[in-house]
Amino acid sequence: MRTRWARWMIAATAAPLGAGVASVAAAPAASGDPVIVVVETELGAFELEVDVDRAPVTAANFLRYVDGGFYDGGTFFRTVHADNQPDDSVRIAVVQGGRNPEMDAESFPPIPLERTSETGLRHEDGTVSMARGGPDTATQSFFICIGDQPSLDFGGMRNPDGQGFAAFGRVVAGMDVVRAIHRAPHDAQQLTPPVRITRAYRKE
Repeated sequence: MRTRWARWMIAATAAPLGAGVASVAAAPAASGDPVIVVVETELGAFELEVDVDRAPVTAANFLRYVDGGFYDGGTFFRTVHADNQPDDSVRIAVVQGGRNPEMDAESFPPIPLERTSETGLRHEDGTVSMARGGPDTATQSFFICIGDQPSLDFGGMRNPDGQGFAAFGRVVAGMDVVRAIHRAPHDAQQLTPPVRITRAYRKE
C-alpha cells in the first residue's frame, strides 16, 4: 500500500480559513510585463517568472501569498529523488516548499486546477507548479521540477487521477540554488533540516 506521500505525490497543505483572508478570491493577474518573484533561502536566492497570462488563476493565487508575506520564514521541506520513492512506479525529481508554519491560522480558499492541457505549460526543468491532493485543492504549497517531468502534466500518471498539476512559471535565475536544495541532507523525502525561506517578494 502506498504511503500518503507517495499516493498523492505532492500533497497540498490545506489549512483552515482565517478571518482576514477567507473572503479574498484569486482574481486573474494583470497581463503585461513578466512578473518576477525573488525567493531568498539560506542556501542562496533564485528567481521565478510567474506566467500570469497562461495560468492566470494559479499565478494570482501564488502572488497573493507572496504579497502577503506568507512565504517569509517558510521552508523547502521535501526533496524527491529516484532512490527515495520506492512505492511509486512513476518516479519524479522535485523540491517542495511552503509558507511560514506560524501563519497556519490563515489561508486563502483552494483554487480550481488549471490543467496543462488548457494552459499549454509543461513540467520541464525549472518549472514551478502548485502542490495538490484532489483536482481543486491547491492552496499555498508549491514545487520545482528538477529535470523534465512529463508525468506531472495532464494525462501523466504520477497522480492516479491523471489530471496533472498546475504549472504556472519557471526558474529564470539561480537554478543552481534549487539543485543545491534538492541535494541537501534528507531522511526519506523530508529535508533534514528543512531549508529556510528567508524572504519571497516581487522584483521591481
